[in-house]
Parts: sequence; C-alpha cells; structure tokens
Amino acid sequence: MKIILDFYVFVRLIMTIPAQKSFRCEILSWNKIIRDAKTLAKLVKQSGYKPDIVIAIGRGGYVPARIVCDYLMLRDLTSIKAEHWGSAALERKEAIIKFPLCTDIKGKKVLLVDDVTDTGRTLIVCLEYLKGFAPGEIRTAILIHKTCSEIVPDYYVNKIVKWKWLIFPWHVWEDLNGFIKRLKDTGITNEEEIKGELQKRYSLDLKTETIREVLSELGAAVL
Repeated sequence: MKIILDFYVFVRLIMTIPAQKSFRCEILSWNKIIRDAKTLAKLVKQSGYKPDIVIAIGRGGYVPARIVCDYLMLRDLTSIKAEHWGSAALERKEAIIKFPLCTDIKGKKVLLVDDVTDTGRTLIVCLEYLKGFAPGEIRTAILIHKTCSEIVPDYYVNKIVKWKWLIFPWHVWEDLNGFIKRLKDTGITNEEEIKGELQKRYSLDLKTETIREVLSELGAAVL
C-alpha cells in the first residue's frame, strides 16, 4: 500500500531550527508527558483559577489538554487548530486559524493548552482569535516553554533556555521520517550510516530496526 507522508511537521522542523546542519533533539516519553500534564493541572489549581472550558491548540495540545481536563475534573473540552505555513513550505507572515472554534465561550473562563512554545506565534494568534468571542478570561497552559518564545504562558512546567528540538510521543514517526529523508537526500542511504548520522547530528540513538522500518515506508511513499 502506498503511503502519503504528512510533511507538515517536517517542514515546520526545518523552518524553525537554527541554520546549522546539526542540533540537539530530545524524544519525550509518554510517562513524562503524563507527569507533566498532571503537574500543569496542579499549577492551575494552586493559582485558584477555575476554568469553565479547556481549549486545546491542535495538534500538539490535544493530548495534554485531555490529561489536564482529567486532573481538573473538567468535562468541557474543545479545540482549534492554527497554522502559519502555506504551500511549498512558505511561511505565512501571520499564522492562520485552520479549524475554528465550534462552541460558545462568551463570558466563560478559558484555559488554552498546548504542548510547547517555540516562536510563540501560534499561541499569540490563538489568544487574539479567542478574544473575539468575548470570553470572561483566558489563561494559557503549556507543558514546555522555550525562552526564545515571543510570549510567556501563564502556566508552564518546564523551561528550556538552550534551544533544542523536542519530539513529542505523538509525532515521533513524522519527525523520524523527516530526519531520515533529509539524510537520504544528501546521499546517505546505508542503515548503519544513517544510524551514526542521526546520533552525530541530532543526538538521536535509534535501533537499526526502527531505521529499517522508516526506510521501508519512505521507499513506498508517494513524494
């Protein structure tokens, strides 16, 4: 079966990383995400803020938002999706809301949740968008805040000062496809060479079986 790869995350990766050819990456575990989401919910509770509804920013905010809702014992959860990429890997001057809000939040206390602030542009655009629905109050909750972001969220669990690319459990496969395709495009096709370059360039220590599986999908992909 032919597989059409989703290049959105890969494009986002190569457009937001520093200009050098190598940079540190970190693959985050599901256990860490669950622990951090629980901590994030505790921070919200301790602040005294009692949201009426949680809004996840898709796609990275979907899982954290659901876990935060669980620990806040909050049933009302919805989402919006923002993008700031156009066709042919061109970055838009401004982010756009791709999937809009589908519920009424007028007068409500909102908790806006995402996985990470990188440039912060997505969070800023989502905040401005939601303000147009006249909520009572909006606060932001993020698992990991990078200090290079243009905005500091109201709540966050971890802070990153020295930039690195974070690979969350829900986009490991997309990112690995992107990294390995990048190496293949430079002429590196041998499994062991790819394994070595991933470690050298991106601090990624992968099993040969995983690399073989990605290569198999890339070979079957419609590019």
